Amino acid sequence: MFSCENEAQKTFERMEGLAFGTTFHITLDDPLHIIDESSIDSLIHLMNKSLSTYLPNSDISKINRGDTTVSVDDLFVEVFEKSSKIFKETNGAFDPTIGTLVNAWGFGPGRGMSNLKKKQVDSLLVYVGFDKLKLEGHKVIKTHPETFLDFNANAKGFGVDLIGRFLESNGIENYLIEIGGEIRARGLNDKKQNWKIAIEKPNFDGSRSFQTIIALNNESIATSGNYRKFKIDSLSGEKYAHTIDTRTGYPSKSNLLSASVIGNMDCADVDAYATALMTMGLKRSRAFLNTHPELKAFLIYADDAGELKVYTTDNLTF
Repeated sequence: MFSCENEAQKTFERMEGLAFGTTFHITLDDPLHIIDESSIDSLIHLMNKSLSTYLPNSDISKINRGDTTVSVDDLFVEVFEKSSKIFKETNGAFDPTIGTLVNAWGFGPGRGMSNLKKKQVDSLLVYVGFDKLKLEGHKVIKTHPETFLDFNANAKGFGVDLIGRFLESNGIENYLIEIGGEIRARGLNDKKQNWKIAIEKPNFDGSRSFQTIIALNNESIATSGNYRKFKIDSLSGEKYAHTIDTRTGYPSKSNLLSASVIGNMDCADVDAYATALMTMGLKRSRAFLNTHPELKAFLIYADDAGELKVYTTDNLTF
């Protein structure tokens, strides 16, 4: 019995590398050694060619520059349709067109604008709104050519799904895939148990520690948090995560520091939901989760005294 167990453990392999500006890690039960790293690299290349805003010749970059001749692939179509669904479900809290304002306020990778006035914010807000885009066949049609499309909030999760589907199509039943903290787990680990992952604690001093451990039963998990970009109120000393309110275009203070969403669904979906919760803040997130029992959530927030607190949905077990 001991010998058989050791043999089973030896069938698990690990792969790691770079993807989408971050790292990936894959653990899989592959006794016949079917999967090789070149196959994973090919899938990452397909994703980048379609959806990377960092590559000037990707389809999404061409669309953002105003090229109306681009015919997008099926990967793009699926991410677009997933985004549209969750945009509607969250009343716009998840919006892949908000990047223009995130950059303008200095919270994104782009160069911020100094001393933003209401007139400037309103002028940028005109171009924001996923409902101002539509797909006609494989062509993206914009109401405003200036609208900037960015799927970074769910593309990593979709990359996880793409690799997971590839593994399953090759008969791999037990695996865990992680790209930049977004995770998809199927089957069991090498100890014949559900896969276990750690949720990071929001440490303001830059150190890293874990808040809790969660077991995944054929589920995906994504965590969104901006506690490393928090602001301190100069009067109260309270810590706040700043997010852009998609309804007004202005930064809104939120005491919600980290949102982890778990579900028996694609990683792209929980990735988008986690982003939406961060935009909603604690109160609206709790109300939303009460009407979406298919989602499990682990939220970390700061109370009025600035102390870290945790809220979990009733359906989340440890």
